[in-house]
Amino acid sequence: MKKHHIYIVLTRTNTAISKLIQFFKKDEYTHAAISLDKELDYMYSFGRKHTYNPFVGRFKQESINKGVYKFHKNLPGLIMEVEVSKQQYENAEGLLNHFISNSNLYKYNYKGLFYGLFNKEAFYDNRFLCSEFVYYILKESGIIDFEISRNLVRPQSLLKINSKIIYRGNLKELKSTNSNDNAKGININGLSVIYE
Repeated sequence: MKKHHIYIVLTRTNTAISKLIQFFKKDEYTHAAISLDKELDYMYSFGRKHTYNPFVGRFKQESINKGVYKFHKNLPGLIMEVEVSKQQYENAEGLLNHFISNSNLYKYNYKGLFYGLFNKEAFYDNRFLCSEFVYYILKESGIIDFEISRNLVRPQSLLKINSKIIYRGNLKELKSTNSNDNAKGININGLSVIYE
């Protein structure tokens, strides 16, 4: 029987928002993304619409080699592999396809970020933080439920999920799936697994 997996990528960038979260919450990881493929060719989250403008955020496809990530020589992070049922995988895929098809309807939850620093609820149907979005996909797919307001789920919170950490370290050291700088994905098959 074929196994199905969802991948969660946690990182810590050197952006102002990341530093703010780290200062208030002392979290090791400050950004989260989700992918349905191990090579992370299609990785999704909420973040900056434009690389140089931190004040406009939205739903977006991300790549370790593009956007804010491309300015990092060292990008601390980890990749979590979450085993799910076929139905849960299909639920997550359907939700992601909805966000992709309707990306213009969704914006970044700046109020939720500010309130979250003080452990206060602030969530909206069409606004998400990065970790709030990852949690929403997982919860609505029937994979996890932390039973807290979704804007209070931080990237660090996602470490509570039953998963296998398949990589921990500098994500910039992961090999691209092809040799040019525009490579979309990464190859982690040759890397040693941190936890069995």
